[in-house]
Amino acid sequence: MDPLAVAQGYFDAWNARDPAAIASTFAPGGTYTDPNVPGGVDAAGTAEYAGGLFASFPDLHFDIESLGMTPAGLIAAQWLMRGTNTEPFQGLPPTGREISLPGADFIELDGDGLRSVRGYFDGGTMVRQLDLDVIVQPGSLGPFTFGVSSSVAGKDVEPGAFSMTMIEVRNDEEKQRVRELSRRVARDMLEMPGFVGWLGVVVGSRLYTVTAWEDLDSVGDLRGSAAHREAMSTFFGPDFSIGAHTGVWAPERLNGMWVRCGNCNKMARADQSEQCSCGAELPASPRWW
Repeated sequence: MDPLAVAQGYFDAWNARDPAAIASTFAPGGTYTDPNVPGGVDAAGTAEYAGGLFASFPDLHFDIESLGMTPAGLIAAQWLMRGTNTEPFQGLPPTGREISLPGADFIELDGDGLRSVRGYFDGGTMVRQLDLDVIVQPGSLGPFTFGVSSSVAGKDVEPGAFSMTMIEVRNDEEKQRVRELSRRVARDMLEMPGFVGWLGVVVGSRLYTVTAWEDLDSVGDLRGSAAHREAMSTFFGPDFSIGAHTGVWAPERLNGMWVRCGNCNKMARADQSEQCSCGAELPASPRWW
């Protein structure tokens, strides 16, 4: 069979959005690698990987810009992957944005099947096209460990209690599961009358949440969250994470909300008066949480 026809059949299976058909184009023992799966996956793993992309980008397809043989006997394909993110992607809500990701595959054949497919593209391009942040930082440096954070705002009132959690995970899959559940819990909390705000932080293998509430009684509203119950069931299940702790804290005191007066340039207590001691109206204060 014509090698280029074999390669075209592989891309046709992708454009048909058929994971089983993609897997069938591989020879026994065939592998697929790209920047998202640098360790490589077999035919079944490739089908699973493709299925995840199709779930997030239901209209995903490849425009083949060039297809030819290299002097080394490999098939070189230059392509443009297009699609619209209308469903959750890697645990994140859909953005509704379109992607147009350029890349290339180098394909080695084994008879009429694919021995290997090695894909190359810039993963940061897709992230930026989805309007997601790209953060470049070390995982650790000396005594410091780095991470990322997110927040959800509820009422703008002085907190009277805080619930806090820490869970330490074993791998990226568990980390993604915790982040997904945490976001779902945070969405549920937006409907709770005593919810003030939520902060989620990922540092290395540890994930923290700090939730502000109007008072201690409001913390009990969490029991009404289906996502919170699922999170507890996951943690206390047979095989998840290294360990965790939770707690509820009541502040001994909060020292007020200070803002800088635009007239005299001094700090003033915005929670006690709308005017500075100089007589000028104070600017809007930041949120409490």
